[in-house]
Amino acid sequence: MTRAKFFLIVLICSFSWYLFPGYLFTTLTSISWICWIFSKSVTAQQISSGLRGLGLGALTLDWSAVASFLFSPLISPFFAIVNVFVGYVLIIYIAIPIAYWGLDLYNASRFPIFSSHLFTSRGQKYNITAIVNDKFEIDLAKYEEQGRINLSMFFALTYGFGFATIASTLTHVALFYGREIYDRYRASYKGKEDIHTRLMKNYKDIPSWWFYILLIATFVVSLVLCIFLNDQVQMPWWGLLFAGAMAFVFTLPISIITATTNQTPGLNIITEYVMGLIYPGRPIANVCFKTYGYMSMAQAVSFLNDFKLGHYMKIPPRSMFLVQFIGTVLAGTINLAVAWWLLNSIENICQDDLLPADSPWTCPGDRVFFDASVIWGLVGPKRIFGSLGNYRAMNWFFVGGALGPVIVWLLHKTFPKQSWIPLINLPVLLGATGMMPPATPLNYNAWIIVGTIFNFFIFRYRKQWWQRYNYILSAALDAGVAFMAILLYFSVGIENRSVTWWGTDGEHCELATCPTAKGIMVEGCPVN
Repeated sequence: MTRAKFFLIVLICSFSWYLFPGYLFTTLTSISWICWIFSKSVTAQQISSGLRGLGLGALTLDWSAVASFLFSPLISPFFAIVNVFVGYVLIIYIAIPIAYWGLDLYNASRFPIFSSHLFTSRGQKYNITAIVNDKFEIDLAKYEEQGRINLSMFFALTYGFGFATIASTLTHVALFYGREIYDRYRASYKGKEDIHTRLMKNYKDIPSWWFYILLIATFVVSLVLCIFLNDQVQMPWWGLLFAGAMAFVFTLPISIITATTNQTPGLNIITEYVMGLIYPGRPIANVCFKTYGYMSMAQAVSFLNDFKLGHYMKIPPRSMFLVQFIGTVLAGTINLAVAWWLLNSIENICQDDLLPADSPWTCPGDRVFFDASVIWGLVGPKRIFGSLGNYRAMNWFFVGGALGPVIVWLLHKTFPKQSWIPLINLPVLLGATGMMPPATPLNYNAWIIVGTIFNFFIFRYRKQWWQRYNYILSAALDAGVAFMAILLYFSVGIENRSVTWWGTDGEHCELATCPTAKGIMVEGCPVN
């Protein structure tokens, strides 16, 4: 069978099947069957809920749930999947249960076990609006009145492991790739070229001034925003320079992790933390700093990834540059327009407590983005992870993350014949749950299972099939889901037409978000 024919068959199947988990039978997205058996048990549902618990036994028949946050598992090398699996198990099935049920750290049982929401000390959702003044800055009197912000055990540990991830990225790259980086840097000045570089010389190279003009233009526009619209963006001009410097410093080490594992550690936590310490109480400034620091780095890695593909595929560099530039302008404009349109046309959009159980408009990523702006920007890290907050101990994760790769490197040098030791990639292992939230255990369960089947078993026992069809299968599944999702939105979603029955009423784990502490009263939950 030709690859084109295989692609077309899989695309049609994926397109047709997504009608069920995408509209007619949405419970197929999260099959948390243990919740169905223990419908009155809070603990059982906390353990088994794929979307709001630890996801034990949760399955999915929805490709969008498999590939939505971690991207397709079919394109990740198996050793990276193993690192993600080990980190995932360490955090979700060892650290969180011990901290929640065993130690009750930070009064964890007063809150849901898995949630990205913010809470008061009595387990109620924190009223963010009440502590924001008319300048979008913190109202300290109202904050003191409502009390400290509390996080779920999962959310707190996620930040801790995020601290460890960014620290381990620097030491891991320095120890395992430092010499190679230095040698390649020197070789670039000696004119050593591989076969791909020699072949690419048949095309005209991109003039350096193209990059310089684009950099200057975007920098000037951003500087104008920071100076003349400071009341709106809150960020001072030096914040722009600082964010750019952070993006520049981290692009190389994170690009190396991406190139070798297909997993990209983020700068979101460290950029939020730094700006929150320097310039607290201003959430918009924190969001802007994160965007310029983190997203600049992420887009640079994506840009390099596309150019690397173009380099191997022998695509003219100037064509690649123009396609990237035009695509960025179009995507930025269209995304902004669509976002404004949705905000003004979908009732209760992004308010998950006011939407139906099967609603696709809960905006999990945007909810996390908003809560992060409150934690790091509005309230500030000093009142949460510092001397005025509950979670000071989380800062020790920075130390652990920095020292971890040193231990692995020393083991590698001590036992050089053990080829599996250098495959221990702590930035990937510690950052395994970096996409959680908004990703859930359901997404990870499915991603790990599918990735293991295709990149271990099929790769080992049906290697010819894997080489011929694996990546084609991934692309076809993605394309089929995308086309059906668009069709569903414009045919039934835009007019809010839905099918109502048991199979469209969520995953049926309503008690998974309940606290277990005695005397804590939350609407819809039993009181212990």
